[in-house]
Amino acid sequence: MPRPYASGIVAASADEVWARIRAFGDLPAFAPAIGHAELVEGVDGQVGAVRRLTFAAGGDPFDERLLALDDPGRSLTYAFDGANPFGVRRYVSTVRVCPITDTGEAFVEWWAEYDADADQVAKLDRTFAEDVYAGGIAGLRKLLA
Repeated sequence: MPRPYASGIVAASADEVWARIRAFGDLPAFAPAIGHAELVEGVDGQVGAVRRLTFAAGGDPFDERLLALDDPGRSLTYAFDGANPFGVRRYVSTVRVCPITDTGEAFVEWWAEYDADADQVAKLDRTFAEDVYAGGIAGLRKLLA
């Protein structure tokens, strides 16, 4: 099972970074690939909430459902809810924020597990790890600089 992964340091406190990530319906604030997001079901920050996303480059919207939210552990887990633009059959992703105690910065890691056709895995791993996760971490750096 593929497991794309990205991590990075953000020069802000773990609490500041977590507040941005925790705002499940506000992904475009730091994810440059996402042009629009709106909550279409549930309440932001509550398990079961569904956000509808549209890429900045356009295309059909797709939904993600919040599966788990752990404030003390500063992590959230979400999954595609219905059709998705990547053609994966199953996708579950987690993002976690940890404090770096000697500098006051935050360590952010983001990963997923998914099922897809074998000939698509290398491309999807790059897309998720580099464009989605590393792009989001870079967006957090820029937003919180």
